[in-house]
Formats: sequence, C-alpha cells, structure tokens
Amino acid sequence: MNKTRVDDMLIEMIEPKIQEINEKFSKGDRLTQDDINTLLLKSQYNHINHLDDKLNETVESVKNLEHKFDKLEESNKRDFERLEETYKKDFESLEQTYKKDFESLEQTYKKDFERLEESNKKDFDNLRKDFENLKVDMEATIQKSLNKNMMMLVTIIGIFLTIFKVIDLFHK
Repeated sequence: MNKTRVDDMLIEMIEPKIQEINEKFSKGDRLTQDDINTLLLKSQYNHINHLDDKLNETVESVKNLEHKFDKLEESNKRDFERLEETYKKDFESLEQTYKKDFESLEQTYKKDFERLEESNKKDFDNLRKDFENLKVDMEATIQKSLNKNMMMLVTIIGIFLTIFKVIDLFHK
C-alpha cells in the first residue's frame, strides 16, 4: 500500500518528540508513559510501513504470477487446440484408410463368395445330374435283370413243360 499525505504529516508531527525522547534517553533520564507511547507509536508505524512494503511486494508478485498463469493457460490452450486438430486429422485419415480397406475387403469377399456360390451351384447341378444318371443306370440295370430273370423263368418253364410232355408221351 502506498503512503498517504496523512502518514507523512503524522511522522512530521511526532518526529520532534522522538528526537527529544532520544536526547532524554541518551542522558539517562527517565522516560514518561507518554514518551514510551510515542516510541511505541513510531515503532508500530515503522512496522506497519514494513508490512505495507511486504504486502506491496506480495501483491506485485501475485500479479506477475497471474500474468504468467494467463500466458501459460493461453499457451496450453493453443497447444491443446493444435494437438486436438492434429489428432482429429489423424483419426479422420485413419478412418478413411480403414473405410477404404474395409470396402476393398468387402468387395474382395463379395467376389469370392459369388465365385464360391457359383462353383457350389455348378457342383450341386453336376451332383444332381450324376444322381439322375445313376438313377437311369440303376433303372436300366434293374430292367435288364428283370428281363434276364423273366427269360430264364420262361426258359425253365418251357423246359419243364417239354419234360412233362415227353414224360406224358412215354407214359401213355
């Protein structure tokens, strides 16, 4: 805090009394209660001035710290904004890269699945044809077996009839 005119006036008023008390004390005279009170007033005034000086220094120091903190805060804010912008760009770039990669991968797998599906369809169609051919072959084989068995049955029946006829002719 700054000294005022009143402070200076107070010191000017008690200064002659202080000098008088100093002379009295130097001579070894006894001090009165007013003398002691005046000395205490001067001492307190000096102490208050010293505390005011310290307070002024502290206030100035706090102002300097506030200024430094403001600068630091502004600097940090700019740094964080740059960092945020950098990370934002990096993440956007990364996102675009992954998006392209996933789209490419999706197209690749889509083509692979379409080829696999087409291949499986052809394989199932071929398998169906093979089963149909096998069915036709089995029907033909069964038909041949039936025809052969019928021929054999007719031949055996013919042979038995002939044998019975011959036996019947001889027995008569």
